[in-house]
Amino acid sequence: MENYSIVLIILAIMIGLSAIADRIRLPYPILLISAGIAIGFIPTMPTIALDPEIVFLIFLPPLLYDAAFNISFPIFKANINTIGTLAISLVFLTASGIAVIAYYLIPGMTWPLAFVLGAILSATDAVAAMSITKGLGLSHKTNTILEGESLVNDASALVAYRFAVAAVTGTAFKFWTASLEFVILMAGGAAVGILMGKALAFIIKRIQKDSLVTISFMLLMPFVTYLIAENLHVSGVIAVVVLGLVISRFSNKVFPERLKQESRSIWDIIIFLLNGLIFILIGLQFPYVARNISEAQVWPFVGYALIITIVALALRMARVFWQKANLQRAYDKGHRKVTELALLDFKNSLIISWSGMRGIVSLAIAIGLPVKLSNGSPFPLRNEIIFISVVVVLFTLIGQGLSLPWIVKRLQTEDEKAEL
Repeated sequence: MENYSIVLIILAIMIGLSAIADRIRLPYPILLISAGIAIGFIPTMPTIALDPEIVFLIFLPPLLYDAAFNISFPIFKANINTIGTLAISLVFLTASGIAVIAYYLIPGMTWPLAFVLGAILSATDAVAAMSITKGLGLSHKTNTILEGESLVNDASALVAYRFAVAAVTGTAFKFWTASLEFVILMAGGAAVGILMGKALAFIIKRIQKDSLVTISFMLLMPFVTYLIAENLHVSGVIAVVVLGLVISRFSNKVFPERLKQESRSIWDIIIFLLNGLIFILIGLQFPYVARNISEAQVWPFVGYALIITIVALALRMARVFWQKANLQRAYDKGHRKVTELALLDFKNSLIISWSGMRGIVSLAIAIGLPVKLSNGSPFPLRNEIIFISVVVVLFTLIGQGLSLPWIVKRLQTEDEKAEL
């Protein structure tokens, strides 16, 4: 009963702070994270640990499905090269870059442990990116690239994490095996998403006159799809994303406007509550993980986290602007696959670079680190890796989240001046 009361209180705080954030023109994720940190330091507050299984089963499927459902498919298709580059190659580049910094910077860090930390922090977060950029007036193209990247890169990060942890626990690592498994996970997840999307479309065609039943099926399907994919040992994340894309295209052709409005209203409430809970939970984790390391380690590890944050941002900026140059060269040479819609200018390249916030997925996989190795000994530097991961997430969300609106407004002002 006590935990039930705490959840209700947190929900009430989250709703109230979201309203305040609109009035003071502060991104509500920043306010909720700050509130979570403050609540976590209350002496009588019981520990609220984040359960990775709840994140991956309860939070991720509806959030990913909603984002995929509302994405602009023509713009997504036109920018698939950029989205794929950011969601796959940048993830592995970031994981490697962070691993190198961690290995040479953090005492006691081995290469396998460094790659575990790199994998945890390699992917941007769909929830954070969409929540902070909402209302900034970004172009459909920039929003689609950010959302598309965040929808796909979770799968890449989870694969990198799985193999990094296997290396720590002593499991043999073979590059060709890892590459094959990555392809199977992605392709298998896409296949499950397509099949479940077609199954849902088949059902909806026959029941769409009953709005409540139709919407109920649409609410249930992301969870079912995720579970089926995971039980088949393929990517549940990719399966849910593909499901959202399939149903989005189907709904545009079949759904009456009345059903779209009813469905949108229900989804908006669900996504609002889940988003708010996620950001308060992120804030709550900092006091919890800070208690698990010694006081002498806190500030040095905060410093390590800041350096890692800067390195990750620098790698992202370098890769985005490199992609901008590559696309322009391909377009100038007349490549058919690179259309004018796929080109990046300085403005959207800078916004995409600066929007690479880390979030709930990084926290979930960090906290989900094994407690013990296969031989029964403790997982090395587990508490330190979790603490650094939490602080990096906070740095990206608060630092980039607060500065991003200013950058967008500055760029828009310069565009207006250029037009005069």
